Amino acid sequence: MNKKFIGLSVFTLATAFAYAQESDTLKVTNLKEVVVSDTKFAQSKEKSGKIIEVITAQDLEAKKGQNLANVLSQVAGVEINGNQSFNGKNLGYYIRGGRNRQVAIYIDGVPVSDASGINIEYDLRLIPVEQIEKIEVMKGASSTLYGTGAATGVINITLKKSAKKEISGNAYINMGTQNTSETSKTSAQDFNQGLSVNGTINKVSYMTNLNSTETKGMSEAAGENFEEDTFSRVNVLQKIGFKANDKLSFEFFGNYDRIKNTFDNSFDGIIANADDLNNNSFSEQFRIGFLPKYKYNKGEFAINAGASTIDRVLNISNSWSGTIDNYNYSGRSASIDAFNKYNFSKQVYLVLGAQYQYFDMTQNTNGVVDAVKEKAKFNLFDPYATVVFNSEFGLNINAGARFNTHSEYGNQVVYNFNPSYSFENLPLKVLASYSTAFITPSLYQLYGPYGNLDLTPEENATAEFGFESQLLNKKLTINAVGFYREEENTFGFYYNSATFESYYINIDGTYNAKGVETSVRYTLSERFNIGGNYTFTQVEEQLNRLIPKHKGNVDLNYKFKRGTFGINYQYVDHRSDAFYDMNIWATQAVNLAAYQLVNSNISYELLPKRLHIFGTVTNILNEDFQEVIGYNTRGRNYKLGLNFMF
Repeated sequence: MNKKFIGLSVFTLATAFAYAQESDTLKVTNLKEVVVSDTKFAQSKEKSGKIIEVITAQDLEAKKGQNLANVLSQVAGVEINGNQSFNGKNLGYYIRGGRNRQVAIYIDGVPVSDASGINIEYDLRLIPVEQIEKIEVMKGASSTLYGTGAATGVINITLKKSAKKEISGNAYINMGTQNTSETSKTSAQDFNQGLSVNGTINKVSYMTNLNSTETKGMSEAAGENFEEDTFSRVNVLQKIGFKANDKLSFEFFGNYDRIKNTFDNSFDGIIANADDLNNNSFSEQFRIGFLPKYKYNKGEFAINAGASTIDRVLNISNSWSGTIDNYNYSGRSASIDAFNKYNFSKQVYLVLGAQYQYFDMTQNTNGVVDAVKEKAKFNLFDPYATVVFNSEFGLNINAGARFNTHSEYGNQVVYNFNPSYSFENLPLKVLASYSTAFITPSLYQLYGPYGNLDLTPEENATAEFGFESQLLNKKLTINAVGFYREEENTFGFYYNSATFESYYINIDGTYNAKGVETSVRYTLSERFNIGGNYTFTQVEEQLNRLIPKHKGNVDLNYKFKRGTFGINYQYVDHRSDAFYDMNIWATQAVNLAAYQLVNSNISYELLPKRLHIFGTVTNILNEDFQEVIGYNTRGRNYKLGLNFMF
């Protein structure tokens, strides 16, 4: 690929924008939005006492060319650190000042995790955006329904369903450049392609999804004369559903993910042997699940069951010994969540459930076992209950409790109370909540090479108050939430530069995070809308790493007769980071400068309901910035894609 790639991108954008000038006479259609995150069952968003951010398939379509981490990082109160870095860079999930271990990720109701990881987090790069139907982001302590690890938020991902006709599907391919702010290559370096075949035959539904991504063209490490790193991902998803009747249904799924990449050997911003191609990693993950549902006169019963295994291999060049260090990690996890909704009346229902989770891991370094699964394992059994009251006069209450039973840490009770009130004569809903959370150490933090069996669980408590209002015949939606969170027994890391002794610790004291999240969306018509959000987050020094105090997003979206056009702006304030300075044998604090990003996307139906084309330009201003000290970020890049539906 050459300069024709950029020329075609510009042509595509210009052509589609011309179509955007067509008349816009459609009226706004107000549909009642349904959410599931705050009760595990579908209910009107109007009845929810939470500000739940919903990202639809249409929203994702308007952000074509951006991966899931990019999109989530534009949600108020959410920071996905590393989303603008090379694909092989580890991601950091921050919601309301919390870190990876405090954010729970669910796919189709099943928790996803890496039992062998430091923070047990799931890699969001494993989910192709093309497979997603809807994402719900619920912020605040949510341990009552979602257990340990849901201290600051839950990311609930729903995958697309099978088509109702016997056979349907789509094939897609997109390719783009891979530049830093200092390079301007015009050849394609980033490739994503996939195929989906699905349908329904009598009572049986099926879906087969295949996806792969290959990326090259830039170094993970920031600096001059570093080699180009590579990244590849393969994803296979198989779903089978059976609808016995209107009341009873079953769904089975199997998922395979593989990631291979080369990377730069670094330690807190100090790059060593960055050009050594022996630095590489390989991981495989298998997931299976079983999701039966049964509806009856007074309610609904469901089971979300899943299990996963992951194996990871890291080969890292050792600059001290001149050898290659080999690290092998293996983790297994399983979850069975059975829950029932019983309707006492139209206004009151009860959710009763119980969840069992199991984790184990093994680790060895250069053939020496660091953690053995016979020891490195734990399980949890958590019964829980939630009562929901939806009055006819505007008052809604969601209250519940969960009894955590941990094999290593005994019993712990968490709870929530979440009232809201919608005024009859005012377009206003006010809401409040108080929730607690319980975060246990990971297996790595307990049994890994830096493990500490004396660690105690973190404890969180979050209070919030806010409002939501719909004005101008529901064309204008405004919401704002203020929150205050306290955290005790925070996990930290001890390092002695004199003795090189290092291990995980609990940091003494109580620390807080507080802030404000506000969003506004104006829907002028079915074709045109504009919106934005602003987040203010202030955390105490012990929690403050890579969290911007101020962050804002603005986006504009326009639908024309046969396509869409979108542009979004993001501002990220300066952030605190740290690196280990080998000259003084000590950790040094550093301040990362603020940055701003402008991205644009356009799509057009070449053949209605058959063939789509899209073009994307990211970081239009070619901003030079750092997300993490010592690592590269993407500059201005172009992407083109085709999607064929059948």
